Amino acid sequence: MSRLSPTLTIMEAAARKAGRGLIRDFNEVEHLQVSKKGPADFVSAADRRADKVLREELQKGRPGAGFLTEEGTDVEGDGIYRWIVDPLDGTTNFLHAVPHFAISIALEREKEVIAALIYQPLYDEIYWAEKGDGAFSTRGRLRVSARKNMSDCLLATGIPWKGHGDMTQFTSEMESVAGEVSGIRRMGSAALDLAYVAAGRFDGFWERGLKPWDIAAGLLLVNEAGGYVYGFDGKPVNHMSPDLVAANPQIMDPLLGLLTKNAALGGVGDKKSA
Repeated sequence: MSRLSPTLTIMEAAARKAGRGLIRDFNEVEHLQVSKKGPADFVSAADRRADKVLREELQKGRPGAGFLTEEGTDVEGDGIYRWIVDPLDGTTNFLHAVPHFAISIALEREKEVIAALIYQPLYDEIYWAEKGDGAFSTRGRLRVSARKNMSDCLLATGIPWKGHGDMTQFTSEMESVAGEVSGIRRMGSAALDLAYVAAGRFDGFWERGLKPWDIAAGLLLVNEAGGYVYGFDGKPVNHMSPDLVAANPQIMDPLLGLLTKNAALGGVGDKKSA
């Protein structure tokens, strides 16, 4: 197992501290499910509390860095380093007491993500990577799966919700892909979906309309685990791209072909993500 660098040590400590609060709040949410008021306001407050803890802890480690988070106010910082943080990826799961959510932290240097950490506090699972040094978890080194046949593959995706996204487009993609693979899962946390691609649990993932804090950490994990991340046009993308496909190299071409209904997308698997 890789020893954590000073940067990743700071990220781990921040994630664990925020995670302890989320575990306490999650246990309370389970009780609130039976109340008439419901837990929505409580979960919003839990999200903000986790954001506050992460800001405070990460700032100690790199005081001049900026912040881009789902919660709170963005901070410009020194213009060189920036933390990209989702304090609670999988909020809807959390709201309904579904135990599948994560804290996602990425460190950007001059607009390039150089370090990433995703933490699932309920199961105490940590996934981390630094650019050029590989990807790891508490179980060991991460590598994407080696499956070559689409019929053997398990994929993950996100579904448009409450007026967000194009349901017609998504339905077309599902119809194209579902009949060719072993299964498709909608887990409700893009950060964990990407971590699972990096770990070889999922063979691929696609979603549209994502935000940088959803994917910044996960994309580095996939790349460092030997996977590819492209847009639907077959070109490399980075964490500022809202629409993406992540997969092992063997299935990237056929998966893109199914998603775009264009089996002539040749040679995509020879390119690496930006």
